[in-house]
Amino acid sequence: MIQFFDNIWIALSTPNSNLLNILLFPAGIVENYLFMSLFLIIFNEKASNKQKFAYVILISIISILSLNFLPTLLNVFVNYASIIICIKLIFKLNLLKSFMSLIIPTAVFGLLNILLQNPYMTLLNINFEQFGNTPIYRLSFLFIIYLIVTIICLILKRFKKLKFSLDFINMLDKKTLVVLIVNLIIGFLTLCIQLIINAFYIDIVPISITLLSFLFLVSFFVISVYSFTRVIKLANTTKELENAEEYNKSLEILYDKVKGFKHDFDNIISVIDGYIETNDMKSLKDYFEEVKKDCKITNNLSMINPRIINNPGIYSLLNNKYFKATNSEVVFDIDFFLDFSTLKINTYEFSRMLGILLDNAIEEAEKCEEKLVRITFKRENKNHRAVITIENTYSNKNVDIDKIFKKGVSGKPDHTGIGLWEVRNYVSKTKNLDLYTSKNN
Repeated sequence: MIQFFDNIWIALSTPNSNLLNILLFPAGIVENYLFMSLFLIIFNEKASNKQKFAYVILISIISILSLNFLPTLLNVFVNYASIIICIKLIFKLNLLKSFMSLIIPTAVFGLLNILLQNPYMTLLNINFEQFGNTPIYRLSFLFIIYLIVTIICLILKRFKKLKFSLDFINMLDKKTLVVLIVNLIIGFLTLCIQLIINAFYIDIVPISITLLSFLFLVSFFVISVYSFTRVIKLANTTKELENAEEYNKSLEILYDKVKGFKHDFDNIISVIDGYIETNDMKSLKDYFEEVKKDCKITNNLSMINPRIINNPGIYSLLNNKYFKATNSEVVFDIDFFLDFSTLKINTYEFSRMLGILLDNAIEEAEKCEEKLVRITFKRENKNHRAVITIENTYSNKNVDIDKIFKKGVSGKPDHTGIGLWEVRNYVSKTKNLDLYTSKNN
């Protein structure tokens, strides 16, 4: 028995690349699981056990195959590209979030490697070749890295405020977004180059240089994150100012309407009194309908309020569509009884869908004698769901409500027929969304 353990110890403590490759496969599974846990926790993404299992096994197999059959640089490229593709396909994240899900865990593992590898080798008095080919040294080092990453995951789970979303991306203009993405790519490439240098020259670089390199990299990432947050705050402030300008425009129109009502109040009462005195109920009803229309316009304007519609992007969208409808002489009725912060939905995709549906509704209502678009936002507590209803008058009573969602189908000249197809396509990919379309007289 003692001889058996001695043989195991000898196998582990002497350079043995074949044994190491075998042992690195289960270690790779652990690393891929921790890598996945990091980005899921950071972005607060929910995933099933089936998704997690598929990701870990698939990436582990790709890593082993590329390590054994591809040159070093191509192997790195294939691994990183595979991670982005698998994250996007398995966890259904958008491209930017998939890219960030690669960068953040890679940065964590990379910085830990840069910080610990040189002191580890110095402490054990081993060179890079012994470190790279001796199972006991390599596995012990990986155990330390994995333990630290596990602690980081536990801390992130404990402090939920450290998690963040990328919904702010929708607020950034194209130029700013390009600058941020370029900055991310440069930072990622810098980290990769540093890791390559670290791998090849770690045994000749003094610990002081290793620590200095680590501090510079951490400083770069801290400054980048700080700049990132400043840009986000600036984008938020800009958006709030734009919303304030739009709200002021609504308030100005609302003020004029109320002022007009106040000025004409006596005249309105006099006209109503005249119809009542003569018992002309038909004229009274017709006149009162006109008064109600003006009251409805005032009510709609008061509803388009950033305090009621508590999502800056959706508020801005509804505000723009209201004025688009008004300029086309379309009545735009809106009822809003929903807290947007409770919706678990991608704001960017949702606003695109809402914009397409409202544009179609307004354009169709324009063709009618009665030009009306009605949109309602409400929460159904009984069914635990949010319901958004868009209704509009329409002239083509023979419209096929299934066919209009097919790609390339459009009832409008010079239109690609892509809008409604995109709406249905996105809804079909999202678990918590349903789309119902109906028609009546």
